[in-house]
Amino acid sequence: MGRYLEEFTEGEVFVTPARTLTESDIMWFAGLTGDFNPVHTDEVFAAATPFGGRIAHGPMMVGMAFGLLSRLDLIDGTVLALKGIDWAFEAPLRAGDTVHVRAEVIEARPSSRHQDRGVVRLRLEIMDQNDQVCQIGNTVVIMMRKPTGN
Repeated sequence: MGRYLEEFTEGEVFVTPARTLTESDIMWFAGLTGDFNPVHTDEVFAAATPFGGRIAHGPMMVGMAFGLLSRLDLIDGTVLALKGIDWAFEAPLRAGDTVHVRAEVIEARPSSRHQDRGVVRLRLEIMDQNDQVCQIGNTVVIMMRKPTGN
């Protein structure tokens, strides 16, 4: 079970385990979303772009960031909703790159309208095997508060 709102502290930093991106990840994402842009799926085409070869879909990494956070048991079962996201793509990622997420708690506060939940704002950095920040974003999630005694 993930953490409750009260278990997050502003300034707290979490680092996820790493995961290597695969060819299958990229092709599954293309199939799932219908995004077969040749910069992701055609090596000959992509080699002629400024990237010099195929790259992973940027939005795929947003989902993977949340998956990696789940491996820390931070949000599973206690996050109620993704309220918002602001994301920037700083450097491409490719099959064979190994990524991890650095997450910093920017804010953790009770909801002004609902006593059973609160807001957690996180700054997420997706980093590659060289610790280069490839994507960075801020996200707001609605978290459950600790249940009160029965």
